[in-house]
Amino acid sequence: MSTTTTTVTFVTPKAPAPPGQPDISYAPDYKKWQARAARRLKEGNLPNTLPEGYPAQLTRDLVWEGETVADSYDWTYVLSADQLDEIDRAVEYFKGLGLSLGHLTQETFPLPNLHEELRRLSAELHSGHGFFVIRGLRVDDHTREENVIIYAGISAHIGAQRGRQDHKFNGEKADVVLGHIKDLTWSQNNGAIGSPAYTTDKQVFHTDSGDIVSLFALETSAAGGASKLASTWRVYNEIAATRPDLIHTLSQSWDMEVFEKADKQYTERPLLFRFSATDSTPERVVLQYARRYFVGFGALPRSPDIPPITEAQAEALDTLHFLGEKYCVNTDFQKGDIQYINNLAIFHARDGFTDTPEKHRHLLRLWIRDPENAWPTPEVLKPRWAQLYDGVTPEGEVFPLEPYIRSASNKGR
Repeated sequence: MSTTTTTVTFVTPKAPAPPGQPDISYAPDYKKWQARAARRLKEGNLPNTLPEGYPAQLTRDLVWEGETVADSYDWTYVLSADQLDEIDRAVEYFKGLGLSLGHLTQETFPLPNLHEELRRLSAELHSGHGFFVIRGLRVDDHTREENVIIYAGISAHIGAQRGRQDHKFNGEKADVVLGHIKDLTWSQNNGAIGSPAYTTDKQVFHTDSGDIVSLFALETSAAGGASKLASTWRVYNEIAATRPDLIHTLSQSWDMEVFEKADKQYTERPLLFRFSATDSTPERVVLQYARRYFVGFGALPRSPDIPPITEAQAEALDTLHFLGEKYCVNTDFQKGDIQYINNLAIFHARDGFTDTPEKHRHLLRLWIRDPENAWPTPEVLKPRWAQLYDGVTPEGEVFPLEPYIRSASNKGR
């Protein structure tokens, strides 16, 4: 079930690099990666032991490989006819309350029989393999708003907190908790797109923000667009065993661009974090990064006012991506599927795709958190997590029903 597909589509022109930046762009280049690695190894003087406290190898179910994970784990939960009927009853119940969508909770979207299964699946995210897919929702039987109700309602049983994905909507301050992933290059704002989420381009391996990233497929593409997941713990084990110097690089401070308006246009933090074992939790590492924050994309190139990344950091970015490709699984994302991943232990990618007039790939996205099962948040990430989860109220939550380019991906922000 592993994917070794070679579908690579980069339609968006390469973002210009700032002065002093290594020869690296958003589109990974295998030959450049291999040449850079060989050059740096030849130059020598690289650490040959791991940073203090970092494990030589991680174990547990979160360490898996795409080629073999299906042998021991069935990640697809197919809804039965009775469960689908229960979901439809919950939709009618919620609509009868006359509340705004921000009031969708386990109580206002009751699933008396499915609830325990969804709680079990949340535990699988946090202490099992780190991902699953719910399959079989009847998208075409419902309006757009009803599909949003279903998505947010089911997700409330997996993670009760919804994270803020944008701070404004239609030019006004807002807590936008629902995102759309769709090609918008045909729109009048196509010159503002600074993220592959709004194009048909391949998305390289990355993490989003928050504890759990969820995607709901309203429609799939005519061709391509495979959804790929990889265990960051398996990738960590490979790097720790073969290139411990890159664990040093990843666990040291990086200058990460802030694409939204801020007092300072970059933050300084590591990409890799570790947590020691406790009486109740195992030893863990956490990876949090997205390539475009270091190399730019489309209408949002890396700012020349930010220090360029180093050769070591360029190699580390490529190493993460190509090892993600090596160990990933294709979840066979279908219309009506909801995919959930532990964003602290799984990173994800997408093949480039082709739409047709009849089929436009369209995903909805939630960033959620389950306070009952949540992992500790790395100290340096707490301000970002506060931006996501703090102060979000039912009355203030906004669920856009149509796609738009969010501020952090928009040159016109």
